[in-house]
Amino acid sequence: MNVKAKKYKPQLATLMNLCDVNYMLLIKLLADKEEVGHEREFFISDFLSYVVSVDEVTRYTTLITISQNTIEVGKELSHLFQPKMVIRLYHDARMAEVISSQNIRQVKPRYDYPNKNMHLPDEKQQINMFLKEWLQLCHELGQVKLALDLK
Repeated sequence: MNVKAKKYKPQLATLMNLCDVNYMLLIKLLADKEEVGHEREFFISDFLSYVVSVDEVTRYTTLITISQNTIEVGKELSHLFQPKMVIRLYHDARMAEVISSQNIRQVKPRYDYPNKNMHLPDEKQQINMFLKEWLQLCHELGQVKLALDLK
């Protein structure tokens, strides 16, 4: 009996919709502060925050990094427990796409499975869904510390 595994085909419409939602959520978080070096930290609890930083701004795109800061009393956690993603915002298409995450330099649309790094066949969609969940958490629970200029 020779059973051939079905090859994964990316769900382009689902991924594009996810990138649209992520763009909208990121634009709201950035609050028109898209300048290189701009950074906002969203505090979720006493032990968890997310930092969104603007790395590059061009006419049609913006490159940002979002990373998780976890504070454990008396211990430092390794970078494995502090996720980090690089996202490109495409302003003309109004989409945001994760282009790298953790140990994946460039996220491919699909991976053969099994593979040596054990990436899921739909890794790109999973990572973009994870970004959406992060952004929703920042919107729902995140608090930003504002610097007051008392001059």
